[in-house]
Amino acid sequence: MKRIIAIFVFIYLVFPVIGSAAGYKELWKRAADHYHAKQYDSAVLYFEQVAAGKPQNAEVYFNLGNSYYRMNKVALAVLNYQRALFIDPEYKEARENLEITQARIPNHATQVEDIFFIGWWKQLTAHTMATDWAVASLITFLLIIFSVWARRFMTIGGRIPVQLPGILTFVFCCFLIFGFVAAANSRQSPDAVVMENDTPMMNEQLKGKPLALLPEGATVKVVSQRGTWVEVSLPDSRTGWIMQSQMIRI
Repeated sequence: MKRIIAIFVFIYLVFPVIGSAAGYKELWKRAADHYHAKQYDSAVLYFEQVAAGKPQNAEVYFNLGNSYYRMNKVALAVLNYQRALFIDPEYKEARENLEITQARIPNHATQVEDIFFIGWWKQLTAHTMATDWAVASLITFLLIIFSVWARRFMTIGGRIPVQLPGILTFVFCCFLIFGFVAAANSRQSPDAVVMENDTPMMNEQLKGKPLALLPEGATVKVVSQRGTWVEVSLPDSRTGWIMQSQMIRI
């Protein structure tokens, strides 16, 4: 009886996994076949299904970007190239295709270089650094425990500077802060892509003449939200408010 139950449990647990893997491969094959046949609308349909099941696969979004680019849907191409780069910032092909696509955007705002310490902070708290900071925090915590224990119970403890545990504690706290911020950044990109051409960017009062008309495919950084309006920052540091329905978060 126990053996029969074990067999049923095995079937219940394993077969769905095998089925989902097979389904993923079949969807990918169909998407690739349609893409090579230049049936890009069908390729998008299947790649979107793959993306729904594999949200952390940069290659899926790269292929979606290529498909939308072939369909002349610039904003959706930019969105998916950006999603691929959010997952894998070192994805060279996605970055190159993103630059090619953005070159087609009229009045595309150029990126203003950050002040050096802001650039450092962004690098230290990038979402890809979350695991590194977690490991560094753990190692530092163990060093704190060892230094305190060694000073109290080991003969070499006298050679350990009395300030060392305090210094290590400070470093540990810094690593924790970097790790928490990086982990928060990994949940969702702060950026979004404008989906409609000539999207009006309004002032804080949401009245009067638009501050600018944003082109389709422009990438903006979300600052805050007020109801259906979102405060955004442009790559050239200009800020304003646009309707949430006119953009999609990366």
